[in-house]
Amino acid sequence: MTDTVKLDILSDPICPWCYIGKTYLDAALAENPNHPFAIEWHPFQLNPEMPAGGMDRRAYLEGKFGGKEAAMKAYAPVVEHAKAAGLTINFEAMKRTPNTIDAHRLIHWAGIEGRQIAAVSSLFEAYFVQARDIGDAEVLADIADGIGLDAAVIGKLLQSDADIAEIRARDAHSREMGVNSVPTFIVASKHAVPGAQPPELWKKVIAEFTEA
Repeated sequence: MTDTVKLDILSDPICPWCYIGKTYLDAALAENPNHPFAIEWHPFQLNPEMPAGGMDRRAYLEGKFGGKEAAMKAYAPVVEHAKAAGLTINFEAMKRTPNTIDAHRLIHWAGIEGRQIAAVSSLFEAYFVQARDIGDAEVLADIADGIGLDAAVIGKLLQSDADIAEIRARDAHSREMGVNSVPTFIVASKHAVPGAQPPELWKKVIAEFTEA
């Protein structure tokens, strides 16, 4: 029997490369259902200084890239890789860029209930496919309900400061350890694999850990 291998994933629900990276990883795992990975997702905010209510996406793109055309150029590789992964990202429909601290709290709470991967998947779909504001408490409660969590409990937690300090501390710890971009995958607590890696790489990693 193959020993369990911890796979820690640092990610942000509004990071398109994280969405693509998860899709590539999922493809490799689907082909290897007896893979050894025990997966845990960890918080890393792309925009930790984002206002609590998020901001208009056009204003965000203007500030980050200097305008829509420059943003489209920057996102061209994202669109290309998303298409290769079988994904369609609905950039045109996105109206706001959210602060993701509450989305990370939802992922944390879902993890306690054994629903973490479902939460991550639902957040990616809500943001990139449905263009929903995943910084909005009602949207997050609805996502929670969709993955079998108690929406009323999640709604109350979101109105409180529960676990905000812990999420920020975990994010800060990752940065102190040298992580400066996501996704970052850490295999067996020692091998850091940055970026959205193709399924072929993950198949090799799985093979390495499952060979006798």
